[in-house]
Amino acid sequence: MEQQEIQQTNQRILAILTLDMENIPDHFQEIIKHEQEVVAQWKTEGILEHLFLRESKNGAVLIFTGVSEDRAKELMTTLPLYELRKSVEYFNLMKQF
Repeated sequence: MEQQEIQQTNQRILAILTLDMENIPDHFQEIIKHEQEVVAQWKTEGILEHLFLRESKNGAVLIFTGVSEDRAKELMTTLPLYELRKSVEYFNLMKQF
């Protein structure tokens, strides 16, 4: 396997989503249900490697694989919870093991 191919297969995009918990709408549970459907589809497609809920329950950490940072940013905007965001941070990572 060439070096560039190795890099691409080891590349991950980490997205940290923080929600604005002071402005949660009444239909929040419906949003959560739709959110779960979206991330389940990404998992099925093989582009979402991991999803961690933050212990403080004010957001999540998502690890994408096989997509560029631009694509990860685009995907994040399609999340139902994205509209409730306080912030989103992105980090390019290289998996070592």
